[in-house]
Amino acid sequence: MTAPAPRSPGSVDGVDGREDPERLPPVRFAYDGHTWKEIAHLLLNLPMALLGFVYVSTTLWVSGVLTLTVIGIPLLAATLLGARQLGKLERARARALLGVRVEEPTPLPLAKRGAGTQRLWMTLKDPVAWRTLLYDFIRLPWGILTFCTTLTSLFVLWPVLPFIARGLSNADRAMVRGLLSPSDELERRIAELESDRGVVVDTAAADLRRIERDLHDGAQARLVNLAMGLGLAKEKLLEDPDSAAVMVEEAHGEVKLALQELRDLARGIHPAVLTDRGLDAALSSVASRCTVPVQVTADLPSRPAPAIEGIAYFTVSELLQNISKHSGARTASVEVWRTEDRLLIQVRDDGRGGANLDGGSGMRGLADRLGAVDGLFVVDSPAGGPTTVTAELPWRDRS
Repeated sequence: MTAPAPRSPGSVDGVDGREDPERLPPVRFAYDGHTWKEIAHLLLNLPMALLGFVYVSTTLWVSGVLTLTVIGIPLLAATLLGARQLGKLERARARALLGVRVEEPTPLPLAKRGAGTQRLWMTLKDPVAWRTLLYDFIRLPWGILTFCTTLTSLFVLWPVLPFIARGLSNADRAMVRGLLSPSDELERRIAELESDRGVVVDTAAADLRRIERDLHDGAQARLVNLAMGLGLAKEKLLEDPDSAAVMVEEAHGEVKLALQELRDLARGIHPAVLTDRGLDAALSSVASRCTVPVQVTADLPSRPAPAIEGIAYFTVSELLQNISKHSGARTASVEVWRTEDRLLIQVRDDGRGGANLDGGSGMRGLADRLGAVDGLFVVDSPAGGPTTVTAELPWRDRS
């Protein structure tokens, strides 16, 4: 039996100088670009934390002392606006070095506010700026810890530095998401209010255009014809009294028609019966003009606020017009009642169905109008019917 030949220095197991495939490769720690970005972020924590801490402590102390004068409150507002810029810088640093995608908060609509006190109050109650101040204030101890740990590990504990950097960076990611992210609920509510405000403005502009068009094409045209007819009758009064009498009679008819159109237009703006007698009587009045027999049931212990009452009236009026024009129904019903702090309206018909919010029948406009006041609008209209439309409005007391 021959002894194995001694292994020369630098030789490897296997044949022809190749490594044995059964042996594991040596452990290597990956210092890739992502790891170096995390290390750079941790080393930058100290100067950024110093900047933020000095800014917060100095400006809050000065503005707090000066609140005894008229300068303190505006200085505090300016501090909060500056904190928003620091937060923007920190979010950009987190996106570039940590890969944290944090949405930017909605800018304060200061340019749209008329009074200076309104802009000042909006700035002072900005939750994004206050959370940014808190973030900058508590970061100094963390910045010192991460800077010293990373710098020491870079020279002493470099084999495990990627793991240390990952752990510290994850803590940074959590702080950025927790304190520098916009409030989801608040941002959603702001976006909804801005959208609803646009709907209200567009609806009001459309109503004004409709009133102008109705006046121009209806009552105004009749009054112009009336003035011309009376002018001709005046000229013929002495020459041909009989013809003048006929013209006056025609003018009298034009006056009646013009008055009826003005009454209809006023009813379309805001019916007098709604103001005088409330929603029950107003809905009964509009139901009597529907081409389909309508049963109205209203169970309201008191009258809601005028704005809610008006929206409820015009919602039912539009739905009954749709029933008259498009449903082919034989009967319909309207129910109105109050449940806790909500006003509910349900309109049913036994027509052909198929109504939806995109059918071009005014349903989308009704849904937008109710949504502008935190209401709901639901259409259940399968093909072949029946159709049930449920509207929900917030209840606000009339007082």
